[in-house]
Amino acid sequence: MKLILIRAAWDRLSLYLPVILMAVLALGTYWLVRSTPMLMVPEPEAPVRHEPDYFMRKFSVKTFDGAGRLKSEVWGTDARHFPDTDTLEIDMVRIRSFNEEGRLTTATANRALTNGDATEVQLFGNARVVREPVVDKSGQTQSRMEFRGEFLHAFMDTERVKSHKPVELVRGSDQFTADTMDFDNLDRVMQLKGRVKGILVPSTAK
Repeated sequence: MKLILIRAAWDRLSLYLPVILMAVLALGTYWLVRSTPMLMVPEPEAPVRHEPDYFMRKFSVKTFDGAGRLKSEVWGTDARHFPDTDTLEIDMVRIRSFNEEGRLTTATANRALTNGDATEVQLFGNARVVREPVVDKSGQTQSRMEFRGEFLHAFMDTERVKSHKPVELVRGSDQFTADTMDFDNLDRVMQLKGRVKGILVPSTAK
């Protein structure tokens, strides 16, 4: 009798065994899903902000060419580097720059914005750019030139100075003023626009 009851119970259990196995499998799968760490969804890159990544105070920076000659020297009281534009903003700036022939150009201002190697400089407030007198390849002496204004944009390597604001130019004993200016020393071309005034002093005969 016992054997018959056990066999009947087993037959009945075997009917529900597939359902039980599926339930166990479902529970196992659910546990695995809950236990597996979720993959990190990559966050969108934050837009680059125009914020300085380093500062300098009371500094002097020199750069040299491939032959070891001094190419430029930059002084300032404070400076801030902006990585998004790779520019340097400098307070109370003074820059000395030498071209390939060794001609010296000096730039000063209350504030400046320069590119990485200081070959392009925007000068703000009491801006002044001076090119010292030199003797060119033909033996002619090029007079000292000085540019003054509240804004000057100087390209040190190509010896170009321009401004969309009023400027004053002193070349030797001659003086000019204009509302805007674009001067290219390599091509010896000067464009003065707006209210242009000039004083030309004849050279003294020797």
